[in-house]
Amino acid sequence: MAECSEETIKIPFAEKWLDAVITVPDKVADVRTVLVLTHGAGGDMNFRHLVSLAQAVAACGDLCVRFTCKSLNLTYRVKAYGAVLKYLKSHDRFTLTKFFLGGRSMGARAAVSLARQLSDEGDECVQGMVCVSFPLHPPAQTHTHQQRSQDLRALSHQPVLFISGTADNMCKRKLLEELVGDMRAPTAVRWVEGGSHGLTVRGRPEEAVLKEVNTHVTEWIHTQVSE
Repeated sequence: MAECSEETIKIPFAEKWLDAVITVPDKVADVRTVLVLTHGAGGDMNFRHLVSLAQAVAACGDLCVRFTCKSLNLTYRVKAYGAVLKYLKSHDRFTLTKFFLGGRSMGARAAVSLARQLSDEGDECVQGMVCVSFPLHPPAQTHTHQQRSQDLRALSHQPVLFISGTADNMCKRKLLEELVGDMRAPTAVRWVEGGSHGLTVRGRPEEAVLKEVNTHVTEWIHTQVSE
């Protein structure tokens, strides 16, 4: 496992800047794979789960970029996500060829929407998506799951990893399993037993849950890159 370092950057977006952090593996000279991460409707890129995952990804030799965009407008967040991807594609320090888009909750929705948009435009740069606690519906509003799953259903071939808690009140297990069965794209689902939408598990240390999630993500990315 390689050690890593963090670098704070600002990414141009419209007439503003997005705050971001690049987590870089220290002992890997030629990094080709990157995972981009963003947060949910609350919080920012310094949400502990994202920081932990970024460090785990870099420790495995891959780049990870996490960024903050606090808008609650999904269209705006997709555009911001696109600006981050554009920045990474043109980065002169790294020759990145394998892009994974990810996020937690609303950030996962933004990642999936961008991937669908790029695919529709003929841009096949996205190798896969990591959806942590994908919000398939608001609490107690399971009837909205069809609308929130449209982008996922439209994907044809980009692999998707879902990580969800079995007690997530924004992603009923039966509905996610039905969605995965309907999707054309390759999928994998990793359930965190007893996990809430925030992936907290009563009676279980947070570090143990983070380690489980990080292992799922890094192993899945390694499998995708190796194929």
